[in-house]
Amino acid sequence: MSNRPLNPLPRQTARLWWPLLTLLLTLGGQRAHAQDAPSNVTSAQATDLASALSRASARDPQAAQLSARLNQAQAALDIAHNLTPGPAAVSLNHLSDRLQRDQGRREWEVELATPLWLPGQQGASQRQAERALAELQARLALRQLELAGELRNSWWQLASARAARELAQQRLQTATALEQTVQRRYQSGDVARVDANLARTERLSAQAEALEADTTLLQAQQAYSGLTGLPPPTALPPEAAPTLPSAGQTAPETRADHPQWLALQSAVALANSRLALVDSSRRDAPELALRWTTQRSDAFSPSDQAIGVKLTVPLSSGDRVRQESAGARADLAQAERELAMLGTQLDQALQRARSELATAQTQLELATTRCELTTDNLKLAQRAFDLGEQDLPTLLRARSADHEAQAWLTRQRIAYQAAVSHLQQARGLLPQPATAEPAQAQPTPSQPNTPQP
Repeated sequence: MSNRPLNPLPRQTARLWWPLLTLLLTLGGQRAHAQDAPSNVTSAQATDLASALSRASARDPQAAQLSARLNQAQAALDIAHNLTPGPAAVSLNHLSDRLQRDQGRREWEVELATPLWLPGQQGASQRQAERALAELQARLALRQLELAGELRNSWWQLASARAARELAQQRLQTATALEQTVQRRYQSGDVARVDANLARTERLSAQAEALEADTTLLQAQQAYSGLTGLPPPTALPPEAAPTLPSAGQTAPETRADHPQWLALQSAVALANSRLALVDSSRRDAPELALRWTTQRSDAFSPSDQAIGVKLTVPLSSGDRVRQESAGARADLAQAERELAMLGTQLDQALQRARSELATAQTQLELATTRCELTTDNLKLAQRAFDLGEQDLPTLLRARSADHEAQAWLTRQRIAYQAAVSHLQQARGLLPQPATAEPAQAQPTPSQPNTPQP
């Protein structure tokens, strides 16, 4: 990922103008986005997990830092491809006896010195810079996956909070209507005062549940907005249910493309390259200098000129080299052990996600059957109460059972959709944009009067 311009400008000129051009383009894009914001925000809100992840990535400080460090790594790679490990230096020396005897003695010396690569050092530096760039790219991909995990959790917490609030509002409306009906019958003498108190108690309980659901929903909305910088979308579409792999699929094939696995592999490769660079840099860079001198002993003597070459070879520092080598070996050992442990962790996380998805599907089927039964019982209890064949406590128990069954069905439906997202997260896959035809995210049982998340 190089920032080199396409125009044939000199290298130093391009480095000066490219950041300025990038800044101007960025400011122009921000101004255009600000002008189009009123028409684009609504469409950006009512999208899917993929578009929400894009907004969260644009706001994430860690992703911004890693993206900026890519330029630093690219600059280090450019330095490693230079002819010398560092820039050349020019020195000027002048001697004169003007302040002493003033006999015309003059001496000028100009020296141009440049450092040199040690044998094998440039190749090791290039490999180290390339692997550092690859390691940053892998860390950036891993940060995208971490953000996807945070966003998936926030997404389904918001869906659960919305469904709970809708159920609470439905219970409050039903309890309020029941209280009004029982109050009229109490005033006409059809039911006892205890029944009126029970109906009012049910309405107060439903009202308290609705207030608690409102608070939970507000917290979920704030958590989502903190990640994306946008209000929550109107719809929360689920991810497409993945196709489970065959039973004979091996674990390495499963983890081969996982961003966390690739990031640790890049860290191991980077530690190896650092160790190789330390081994090839056991002393400071030697220095080659070209010298030109002109001097005269007095004002009547002609000037003598000379050209010479100087080579400076620093001696090796055993303690410093041993310290750097030990640090590089420690980093390598740590990265290798983390990679060995990560394989087991990824396999276990994938197994848990598959088991969670299978359990959620079974629970959804059970919740559907239970909801059908409680809905039928509620209809029978309501008819019997209207005919005076059954008392109010029995009707309230039927209502409570039906409300719990509907709440459980809603929770299980969201749990199934969240389990799909957890499995995609365990596989190391980012959310994909929604297709034209929505994917079937859960079984389609009969759902009596159940609010959708």
